[in-house]
Amino acid sequence: MIALVKIPFETFCDSEYIWQRQNQFHMRRIFLSLTLIVTAIAHAQQVRPASSGKIYHEIEQLRHLVNVLYVAAHPDDENTRLLAWLVNDKNIRTAYLSLTRGDGGQNILGSEQGDALGLIRTHELMEARKIDGAEQFFSRAIDFGFSKNFDETFKHWNEDTLTSDAVWVMRKFRPDIVICRFPPNSQAGHGQHAVSAIIAAQAFKAAGDKNKYPGQLADYAAWQPKRLLFNAYKFGSFSTTSEDMFKIKVGQYNPVLGMGPGELAGLSRSAHKSQGAGTPSVPGIQTEYFKLVDGTPFSTSIFDSIDMTWGRVGRPDIGEYLKTIANDFDFLNPDASIPALLALRKKIAAVPDDYWRTEKLGELDQVILDCSGFMAELFTKQPQAVAGASLSFTLHAIARGKEPVYLKSINWQGISTPENINISADTLVTLEYNITIPDNTPITQPYWLSKNHSEGLFTIPDTRLLGMPETPDELNEELVITIGGQDFKVKAPLSYKKLDPVKGDIVEQMRIVPGATVAFTSNLLITHPDGSVQAEVRIRSYKDITDGSLTIAGNKSVVATLNGLNMPAGTDTMVSVAIGSSSIAQQGSGDFNLVAQLSASGKVYNLSQHIIQYNHIPTVQYFTEPVAKVLRPDWKCTAKRIGYIEGAGDLVPAFLRLAGLEVDILRESDLTNANKLKKYDAIITGIRAVNVEKRMPYWLPVLFRYAENGGTLIMQYNTLQDLSTTKIGPYPFTLTNDRVTEEDANVTFVDPKSRLLNYPNKITNEDFKEWVQERGLYFTSKWDDKYKPLFVMNDTGEKPLSGSTLYAKVGKGNYIYTALSFSRQLPAGNTGAIRLMMNMLSVGK
Repeated sequence: MIALVKIPFETFCDSEYIWQRQNQFHMRRIFLSLTLIVTAIAHAQQVRPASSGKIYHEIEQLRHLVNVLYVAAHPDDENTRLLAWLVNDKNIRTAYLSLTRGDGGQNILGSEQGDALGLIRTHELMEARKIDGAEQFFSRAIDFGFSKNFDETFKHWNEDTLTSDAVWVMRKFRPDIVICRFPPNSQAGHGQHAVSAIIAAQAFKAAGDKNKYPGQLADYAAWQPKRLLFNAYKFGSFSTTSEDMFKIKVGQYNPVLGMGPGELAGLSRSAHKSQGAGTPSVPGIQTEYFKLVDGTPFSTSIFDSIDMTWGRVGRPDIGEYLKTIANDFDFLNPDASIPALLALRKKIAAVPDDYWRTEKLGELDQVILDCSGFMAELFTKQPQAVAGASLSFTLHAIARGKEPVYLKSINWQGISTPENINISADTLVTLEYNITIPDNTPITQPYWLSKNHSEGLFTIPDTRLLGMPETPDELNEELVITIGGQDFKVKAPLSYKKLDPVKGDIVEQMRIVPGATVAFTSNLLITHPDGSVQAEVRIRSYKDITDGSLTIAGNKSVVATLNGLNMPAGTDTMVSVAIGSSSIAQQGSGDFNLVAQLSASGKVYNLSQHIIQYNHIPTVQYFTEPVAKVLRPDWKCTAKRIGYIEGAGDLVPAFLRLAGLEVDILRESDLTNANKLKKYDAIITGIRAVNVEKRMPYWLPVLFRYAENGGTLIMQYNTLQDLSTTKIGPYPFTLTNDRVTEEDANVTFVDPKSRLLNYPNKITNEDFKEWVQERGLYFTSKWDDKYKPLFVMNDTGEKPLSGSTLYAKVGKGNYIYTALSFSRQLPAGNTGAIRLMMNMLSVGK
């Protein structure tokens, strides 16, 4: 049986398939492409001039012909102090290559995991780069979680593929110096850290060899960096530094910034908010340590034997000319430098070296536009559109300097419209007109998520995208600006703008969406006792849908079809589908997937839309296949009502509700008296609850009394960082950083007769098959004798660990501390983990 309900869009702003957070307008700096076209960083929806301090830095950077590439494994691995020093003190173009996007990390802000978390961390890293001024690259590697050595890491990552990726970045960016954050061994502390050093060393040797990865040479010439360095570090009591290493003093106060690199680094690193990576801004001079790994030795500077000046291209006169421009720069009247900068543009245009001519002309064009005070924005009033749509847009343009600036023409999709408008003298020019989005415009999504990928590597749809932090925004008007008789091409991205009553202007990328999206309201479904299953499908139409057909298929046959769907644009249609037991039986035994798609007017719509919004990053969207995993319940649970204390964000409560349990999220008013908790058969604390919930020291005594009175308290893992209290159990135990990262690690039962392993489900080794990412993390140690460990497990070659799960009787009730990664296993539909959790919930019933 199929039922339909049509509902306006806004009703579903908090739906399960759209992760909604508050949005915030993010101003972006602009940079220049290597084709001499001034463009904005993607999602930098306004073209805005830099401050005088930033312009002065840009002029100083023009004087240096040298690049530095920093290499590590994850967002927040980079040494932001060193990056900030190189960029802002030495005025050297610097970039960070992170092998991964941090997909396997943890999230203290919300429930996003995997690809979604990687998308958040990508944008956090880009926010960090805007603060410290460096640039950003990525390889195609997927962060699959913590690994203890590089051998384990290379089981997930193809070594040659990642070496090729790093070579691509080196040939594209052409660094003279490559710096690794980690050593290539166990001192790195993480297998992926060590691999980043191994890959950097291999790429360093291969980048200059034309016989290595010759397919890249059509885009970028072979390039040999001068030297490869290891940037040693001290983390707490652990140190990889030694006094015989080369040392550099950094942290000197920069009056243009109003702070030193150490202070700027704290701001940059604190952008990694999903990781709880808030970092102090430390003033004062500090020491950086370096060791030569490969390349030319050095003695006085890491830039020894590298000509960083314009003498590198045979034009020392340009360097002297730039020195004069910098000395004469007027911070109160930056436009006074424009005539000299325009003359410099002609000098650089005559430089024979293609790379440095292109690079420096791009940087110079940016400086000239900044000096002119040029600003432009192109916006509409709707956040998304389909390809082929016609929208009303407003263009604002203005220049604030004394030098005359003209909007010569506007180019859209190859069609040029002459304007010849004087936009200087600080007078805003407003133009309004309609723009038609080309029919072949692709939907807005991260390129690395546009295709299915393996466990360890993303699929890159176009090699030219490799290394880019995000998908380039191709929806731009090209504004031709004339300054001093010379033309500049500026890309103004199509944007969505609205006025928020609290935040003011919000300006975001206008997103392109399919004509319709399809999504199951839950990505997990559980069959009823009679073998049938109930599925809810949401269809969102962004254009008129006529005579559409919805099909839901299992792994062997179509289980439901609904024809004659008519939906006007802007409609959400809820389709309730009852799938009979006979159709379910046809899919074979075991769990299986259902896939939904909508067909209409010769087109197939088979994407689910996900939107992520947080205050500290731009609004982003991505798409997945409309899939729901169907579970045939092989478990029992005698608990009925559960209380849940939220932690750092996980999907365990949603799963428990799906499994038929009544779950209440507990608030402070619920935790003032243990008697209020008697109605719950069990209470669970979310992951890292003691880390993120600062009221836990007051709540835990109440929870312990609840257990003493006969309740069951289950505490999921916490980390050692920033615990609100160390008394997290009724009896003492110690947390550690111990973990088992091999998701298929052997598990031994300490007491096979334990009630937790036998009631109401018999737990066997079969229940530990097909776990994802890891067994568990932040195990316990040195526990009180009243606790009984449940399991022993270990990674290959390491000592057995018995602190993954502790159980203790507390008065009439029970306390369980478990470091097993239920927060990953339950949302993934892992039946064995579900059975074990049901036993924990039922232990007191």
